[in-house]
Amino acid sequence: MRNLQESHLNRARASLRQALSWYGYLRKSGQFASNPELAGLVKPELDALNSTLNKLDSNVIRIAVFGLVSRGKSAVLNALLGDKILQTGPLNGVTQWPRSVRWQPGGKVLVELIDTPGLDEIAGEARADMARDVTRQADLILFVVSGDITRTEYRALLELRQAQKPLILVFNKIDLYPDTDRSAIYDNLQQLGAGHPQAQPLLPDEIVMVAAEPAPMEVRVEWPDGRVSYEWETPQPQVDELKQTILQILNREGRSLLALNALIQARDAEAAIAQKTMNLREKEAEEIIWKFTKYKALAVGLNPVAVLDVISGTIADLALIRSLARLYGLPMTSYEASKILKTIFLSSGGLLLGELGSSLFLGFGKSTAALTSGDNPTNITAYAGTAIAQGGIAAYGAYTVGKAAQVYLEKGCTWGQLGASTVIQEILSQVDQNTILYRLQQELGTKY
Repeated sequence: MRNLQESHLNRARASLRQALSWYGYLRKSGQFASNPELAGLVKPELDALNSTLNKLDSNVIRIAVFGLVSRGKSAVLNALLGDKILQTGPLNGVTQWPRSVRWQPGGKVLVELIDTPGLDEIAGEARADMARDVTRQADLILFVVSGDITRTEYRALLELRQAQKPLILVFNKIDLYPDTDRSAIYDNLQQLGAGHPQAQPLLPDEIVMVAAEPAPMEVRVEWPDGRVSYEWETPQPQVDELKQTILQILNREGRSLLALNALIQARDAEAAIAQKTMNLREKEAEEIIWKFTKYKALAVGLNPVAVLDVISGTIADLALIRSLARLYGLPMTSYEASKILKTIFLSSGGLLLGELGSSLFLGFGKSTAALTSGDNPTNITAYAGTAIAQGGIAAYGAYTVGKAAQVYLEKGCTWGQLGASTVIQEILSQVDQNTILYRLQQELGTKY
């Protein structure tokens, strides 16, 4: 299992390094220098890629805690740390900003615990933005409740589920409930915590009961002289089960979680870079597609040899893909362009394959008309009609290829052997059913 986790980390590092080397190509090729507007637009994403790679190299796992006000988020973290480092109190909104503390629970495992403001605080939109930023950085999420889930908590939980991160539901303040009520609430949380009525109930390591800051309780004290008195005593925090659950997850799949989160961040950053680049160069791309559409129509329409029609049309498509790649700043060889063209042909629903068949059929007819034309105007007219029809079909094919190529190129470095999406699929396909990543696999499986 450890070797598999190391493999996931190494694949993720290789993917990010490839992405950064590709975007480094933009600088070397002078594309950023010649287009300072683009350089400024994509700088946040490039910084994010560098930061994500550095986080991978440091092997620090980030665990963020979320919940509504007064649910005991800071108290849970303090109990895990074994010291009251984070401020807690009876007033709502004691935590005003996200705060990070280091935790080393298992010797070599280094964890960054992130405390966050309540999700239902005043000025909620700004706090929601902060929560989204923290969620993107987190490898594992703790969602703290202190009883049955309210409507507001359920909405917040659904939003966190959208982040596609492993999540542990922490039922805090269990000391305030009788055993019967505690058991009923736990069963209810198992169903609702999955985030969807049709989803499977939470697994045992996805929901944990704790008492992070137990309420003082009155105890009877009997003295040797027979006196009896009553004193208030604060019990020790009950968080051992949560600590063991976290340690078990980190040891079993922590590095894989780290790799997967880094790849998801990289994929999103690369998608944003591609989108910004395409938006900025939309007009130029359209001009390139139309230029090659005309070139292909003329090359295929005027060529009298059937087989050369197909060859010249394919060459035009490959040149179109490479021209679009250069426009978007992606280094691409003829081999890579041919792989994209093949994918486009296979996913076109037969339209482009139909173009090939029509090209050959009309091409042979055109070749025959060219050979037999002589001074016969009827054959010359047949040749011209076939050439026009074939040119029109070729033009349609070129435009379709150009538009489809834009879709593939928009994914930037996410496609290919070391692309982020490819490596994400690899990791999820190797997930064991007994891991918390397995549920994530089910949630992500239809998205890649």
